[in-house]
Amino acid sequence: MAAKILISAGEASGDRYASRLVELLRARRPDLEFFGCAGVAMRAAGVRAVVDAESLSVVGLVEVVRHLPRIHGEYRKLLAAAARERPVAAVLTDSSGFHLRVAPKLKALGVEVFYLVAPQAWAWREGRVRVLRRNVKELHCIFPFEEEWFQSRGVPAFYIGHPLAGMVQPRWSRQEFFERCGLPAGQPLLTLCPGSRRGEVFRHLPVLAGALEKIRARMKVTVVLALPGGASWTGESAVGAFVRQTGSVPVEGETWDAMAHADLTMPASGTVTVEAALLGAPMVTYYRVSPLTYWIGRPLVKTPYFSMVNLVAGKRVVEELIQHRCTADELARAALALLGDENAKTRMRAELSEVATLLRTDQDPLDQSAARIAASLRLRGVT
Repeated sequence: MAAKILISAGEASGDRYASRLVELLRARRPDLEFFGCAGVAMRAAGVRAVVDAESLSVVGLVEVVRHLPRIHGEYRKLLAAAARERPVAAVLTDSSGFHLRVAPKLKALGVEVFYLVAPQAWAWREGRVRVLRRNVKELHCIFPFEEEWFQSRGVPAFYIGHPLAGMVQPRWSRQEFFERCGLPAGQPLLTLCPGSRRGEVFRHLPVLAGALEKIRARMKVTVVLALPGGASWTGESAVGAFVRQTGSVPVEGETWDAMAHADLTMPASGTVTVEAALLGAPMVTYYRVSPLTYWIGRPLVKTPYFSMVNLVAGKRVVEELIQHRCTADELARAALALLGDENAKTRMRAELSEVATLLRTDQDPLDQSAARIAASLRLRGVT
């Protein structure tokens, strides 16, 4: 009987990392069978989905409340599968709100737990360290400052490098991308990345529409609305209304090209800002949650910046327009300041290059993760 690995991810970036990890583990151990909480990429990699990762994709302390019964049902479904199928190990990827509740239950079942993409306990809710220390065999960190931070608190943490550092690159030349999307070549390209989750996208579109109106009052720009692949975004009424109102060009599943070839990118704060940094794309970042979520959560955040680009750099490289500053006026002001200043964009590209260097390691990060997991299985005599 094949040895089984439970693998779980709750959002698009984690799904992408986990799918690649599955491929690398299978290259070492073709006998392994994978099941768990899987998104589009993991299912394509052959993971049997017990839970759909899309069902966990909710952001915000308050926003998550109405989804709790459904999320709890998925939690129970995943743990029931673990109890029934008795995996030899588990890999939990990001999504700490869900996975830090799963980890102790798996440990109680005798499952060795690996955690890929460290919870941001260094930013808020440091108490999560105790859960990691008690229940996780290894924590595989993707940001350079995390290894020492977690190790100093008794967590067996290892920096593997950022998986995106070896993945992010455009598929097309600028000319090819413009031709594919039917974009005019004679004016600046502004790429909007409002988020990977539906709630994020719908929350940000109205303020982006207002910002575009103000930007276009000052200069002509071509606008691309970059949306994640794997979902029917053009069928969403809010997206359709935004496209009609702004004359923007919707592009699904080609975000890296849309950012790489843009004169300015406007990504919602999150993984996409790291992708933009790796592409050397000048950017202005922003984010909104419900007022109550922000009111509850803001006092808990201990870092000077929200954007991971600025946190890795240790200084403000990109402007962050968060919550009450995430307005049409502020977004337009920041965008126009960069669009009209080639020197400022050149300086930002140089600083983004430094961030990209910090995120790269000599080895493939996910191959390092796969090697450590495979070595642990070997030491335990798992066949």
